Amino acid sequence: MSVTAPAAPKIRQWHELAQQLRVDSIRSSTAAGSGHPTSSMSAADLMAVLMSEHLRYDFDHPGNDNNDHLIFSKGHASPLLYSVYKAAGAISDEELMAFRRFGSRTQGHPTPVLPWVDVATGSLGQGLPIGVGVALAGKFLDKLPYRVWVLLGDSEMAEGSQWEAFDHASHYGLDNLTGILDMNRLGQRGETELGWNSAAYAARARAFGWHAVEIDGHDLEAIDRAYREAAAHKGEPTLIVAKTLKGKGVSFIENRDGWHGKPLPPDEAKQAIEELGGERHLTIEVHKPEPLKAAPIAPPRPAELPRYELGASVATRKAYGEALRAVGDANEHVVAVDGEVSNSTYAEDFAHAHPERYFEQYIAEQQMVAAAVGLSVRHRTVFASTFAAFLTRAYDFIRMAAISRTHIRLCGSHAGVSIGEDGPSQMALEDLAMMRAVWGSTVLYPSDANQTAQLVESMTHHHGISYLRTTRAATPVIYEPGETFPVGGCKVVRSSSSDQVTVIAAGITLHEALKAYDQLRDGGIAIRVIDLYSVKPLDGETVAGAVAETGGRLLTVEDHWAEGGIGDAVLAALAERGTTPRHVIHLAVRDMPGSGKPQELIDAAGIGAQAIADAARKLAAMQ
Repeated sequence: MSVTAPAAPKIRQWHELAQQLRVDSIRSSTAAGSGHPTSSMSAADLMAVLMSEHLRYDFDHPGNDNNDHLIFSKGHASPLLYSVYKAAGAISDEELMAFRRFGSRTQGHPTPVLPWVDVATGSLGQGLPIGVGVALAGKFLDKLPYRVWVLLGDSEMAEGSQWEAFDHASHYGLDNLTGILDMNRLGQRGETELGWNSAAYAARARAFGWHAVEIDGHDLEAIDRAYREAAAHKGEPTLIVAKTLKGKGVSFIENRDGWHGKPLPPDEAKQAIEELGGERHLTIEVHKPEPLKAAPIAPPRPAELPRYELGASVATRKAYGEALRAVGDANEHVVAVDGEVSNSTYAEDFAHAHPERYFEQYIAEQQMVAAAVGLSVRHRTVFASTFAAFLTRAYDFIRMAAISRTHIRLCGSHAGVSIGEDGPSQMALEDLAMMRAVWGSTVLYPSDANQTAQLVESMTHHHGISYLRTTRAATPVIYEPGETFPVGGCKVVRSSSSDQVTVIAAGITLHEALKAYDQLRDGGIAIRVIDLYSVKPLDGETVAGAVAETGGRLLTVEDHWAEGGIGDAVLAALAERGTTPRHVIHLAVRDMPGSGKPQELIDAAGIGAQAIADAARKLAAMQ
């Protein structure tokens, strides 16, 4: 493409800004006594040209729908990002120099405590997958021309999640997405996998359907041309492969191994700053975006949830899909993604009804969660679903989403041994523990279809990371349509004044507990059965009261490993209230299951009706 060469004064301005970014990266990390100045210095030219000419961003209004999105996937280069913010006039020099101090917004790796940071980064390999989600929103939902710029490190190109992102960005033709690869050759412990082999990076990008541009990452005119080429290229995302020098501009650290993650000592920092031309305090007027309107969205209305008749047999996974479609009918903000199992999670119901708001993520669970996070950046109410077992692949993305203060809704189906013949590779037996451990999470485990529908609707209003665990098998509908299930509550489904044991279950084991209730009642033993549909937060008051009223005898039962699930959640809630059960039995899956009929596996695991009845009899006999 033909581009007019920038004038010499403009090039000098870019150079001076880049030198300022390097100096400020050194100053802030030296003051902190930690950080990654050399990783910041290699990309300073790339960022100087981007912010001076190509970024469209209103720093006074970070919520402007038209703003570009700049994501530092190489989050350890945070000194550079904060130096960019200082140069844009967004933060003061004092805040820059508070880098990594307790209580500072300029933390070791970027987080949205700063309003210009979309998502937390630092766990490598996440910025580009999340950028895909933001770009999906821009191209297909907002229908605005904002661009997504992602600064990538060459070490993180070994992460598999990057190539999930490359695949999906190409599949959706995200020409509003540009990856900027800071190929500085040196990683944490030496040379990266490909070193300076820019041709290999470019070939891989092209093989995934990307447009690729190879440049000298310190040639300011070449950087400018590459950005213009990326913006002009249509139909494909662009990867700019920029060959750079780690520690660029300082002779005694430039392209030297052993400086990763090490600040310069004060004397050496002073020498380096002098070599870079001294301190500068330039402020750049970043171009503001055009004032365009996003595609209109109708105001939400009350959802007409599906209703299921008492005694019907309906899988909670099916109720999830039907409820998801219903909340999507009522609210155009609702978006769904799935990991190519939508005919099993029943997210296909939403996909058929609202194909323009459904984004297939195929068998790429990391990208699925990342896409959900990116779509949530653009204020969508996102649901992501797959088999619960496969969410373990994306756990790092889930925990980072919590650090980002993101609001996403996850549904894991096919949980526990009750899935049957598929065997243990498909059985989620650790998902409750996994999701309970996420900061600020909500963990829901419905037992029937009406309950599921109500909880799905509640999730649309819920903040943070929420998780719904659904069951493969059809189970009896035990609650009336329209009955309410507040998050943080539970349901006492069987009780009397003569109850001797409190039995707490959820999902498939609640139905086993109800079978045991009938068996025990015929034998003269009364048990109180509690449906713990909200595992986190947990209704500790109701549970503690029930345990006290049943002589301190507690039985928990779950289709999950013994560690970290319902039993541990209940005991933790009781401990917080200073309540200690006198006698406790915790039924859970303890041996590695195999294939078999669902009921065979439930019984073999010791979580079926007979095991519950036997345990309750044992507890009832204890004084």
